[in-house]
Amino acid sequence: MPNAHNDRIASGARNTSGAHNAIATVSLRGTLEEKLKAAADAGFASVEIFENDLIGSALRPAQVRAMMADLGIRCSLYQPFRDFEGMPGPLRQRAMDRAERKFDLMAELDTDRILVCSNCSPHALGERERIVDDLRDLGERAAARGILVGYEALAWGRHVNDHRAAWSIVKEVDHPAIGIILDSFHSLSRRIPSESIREIPGDKIVYVQLADAPLLDMDLLYWSRHFRNLPGQGGLDLPGYVAEILRTGYQGPLSLEIFNDRFRSTASRLVAQDGHRSLEYVRDAARRLLGEPTDIPPPQPPLGAEFVEFTAAGQDAVRLGATFASLGFSEIGRHRTKKVTRWRQGNVNLVINAEPKGFVKSYRIVHGPSICAIGVRVKDAEAVMRRAAALGIRAYSPEGRPGRMAMPALRGVGGSLVYLVEDDGAEALWAREFEARAQPEPGSDAETAARVRDIDHLAAVVHNDEFLSWQLYWRALFGLEGRDANDVIDPSGLVHSQALQSPDGKFRLTLNASDARETLSSRFLAQGMGGGFQHVAITCDDIMATAAETRARGAAMLEIPANYYDDLVARFGFDDAAARHMQQGGVLYDEDGAGNTYRQLYSRAFDKLFFFEFVERGGTYAGYGAPNAGIRLAAQNRFRAPEAVAE
Repeated sequence: MPNAHNDRIASGARNTSGAHNAIATVSLRGTLEEKLKAAADAGFASVEIFENDLIGSALRPAQVRAMMADLGIRCSLYQPFRDFEGMPGPLRQRAMDRAERKFDLMAELDTDRILVCSNCSPHALGERERIVDDLRDLGERAAARGILVGYEALAWGRHVNDHRAAWSIVKEVDHPAIGIILDSFHSLSRRIPSESIREIPGDKIVYVQLADAPLLDMDLLYWSRHFRNLPGQGGLDLPGYVAEILRTGYQGPLSLEIFNDRFRSTASRLVAQDGHRSLEYVRDAARRLLGEPTDIPPPQPPLGAEFVEFTAAGQDAVRLGATFASLGFSEIGRHRTKKVTRWRQGNVNLVINAEPKGFVKSYRIVHGPSICAIGVRVKDAEAVMRRAAALGIRAYSPEGRPGRMAMPALRGVGGSLVYLVEDDGAEALWAREFEARAQPEPGSDAETAARVRDIDHLAAVVHNDEFLSWQLYWRALFGLEGRDANDVIDPSGLVHSQALQSPDGKFRLTLNASDARETLSSRFLAQGMGGGFQHVAITCDDIMATAAETRARGAAMLEIPANYYDDLVARFGFDDAAARHMQQGGVLYDEDGAGNTYRQLYSRAFDKLFFFEFVERGGTYAGYGAPNAGIRLAAQNRFRAPEAVAE
């Protein structure tokens, strides 16, 4: 029966109330001690202690409590308590006895919330009256200890597998110490409408657990145990789900409960940092859906890629300049005070930075001649910087020279930089920083090549443990949207590829990672000592003319086998003459179901580190030539001689 003590329980937990970010220890790699430290360092206010982590720890519960106090965090939930409700005969009493023992343990941890997940035991009875009675009895026991019980519907629960059913039971139990726990995966994996949450009063939601996931068609338990990821790294509508929870008036923690094979082998520090960022991102997105005020500026999708910066010095810089020239670029400017040159073709800017000190030198020492930074055009750079700060993304400032930046810059996931170029000041910036050199004469070879227009997309190769971090970075900061995800067949293994782009398609990225050590992607990581941008795709108006011009200038272009063009004749109905013309240029072809076309032309890689692609999009083709990726990788794999400068 309700009493004053129970009313206090229902009004909020003694040490876990208030909106904040939390994370379940099961989400992180390592010992319980390592997990707690990583969570605290990332800025989490509390943790869910997962039972197996505590059982396997050498620390006693009181010692764990002391360690949390030293770290400035607390335990906001103990979980999971399994196979409780609806048990027959002596199993029911055993379940009640187990609950009392867990309540004792919770007192030592100084936490007052426990997760009871819906029963999966084959012994469990589905009798609703028994389930209600068991939870009401548990509520009385919990209230006597000052504990709040959250009942969660597991997506694979034996009798209760829907949060609507769990809420119906909690409502019938009608006990102040019994509420509901909402878990985004259990709801969204079963496609339960998030609007159904509106029926639940906010003060009856004990706790909220969040996880995103790629959209997969598989057994729910296996999907849950291996493929959950952070908000902003999957395909579930987390902002809409959280918005409905906030609409109820819920004021408690938003917590991450992630089961993911990648995370189990990834540094806990990185996952914890990404996790905190993901919660800030999804909370902000949910508030925007509700029209509520937020202190974080909205995401600004890039208006395009303004430049790609390469670090190279000495003969490497000379060779790189020659490569640019062979691809149709002209050196049109030199920096007024630095060893930096600007190369341009159409609207595409490439920069060679040969500075002998600072960031570019450090990056060059580690990675060799490489893409060290990109510049993106935005409407309001200062607003992007403020959003980045709120998401825990660090600004870059030259050591010893703060305030001397021509444009603001942010640290990227792999160590490279992302410069922010305000759209209405881009040309003035170039004019201010660079001394102009002679422009191409009308009718010249370089002028003819100006049919090249813009950067179509940038592609990065990243370590597996950074694959999801890159996605979160670009989605949370700039509002990029996930597009095609593909598994690409390299002759030496499988490559996972994920496309991201702005809603209008003006800025595109593809991210690639592989478990196989001998794939081209993995060899790039080994050659470049880490992940980063690997290739630059450039839009042109006439790819056949571009192919002829690059070869006439002596550019090292990728050779595509004759068998590929024989197949084009069969698949798309090309006549032999057209196919042979494409073969002479090394041009690849694809088209979508509506007949929109895509043509591609690849250079060979510079020092096995990066390469260029020219693309011609016909109609509304929105992909990246995925059917040709395996052909390109096989062609690149044929150039593996260790003494070769380009592969």
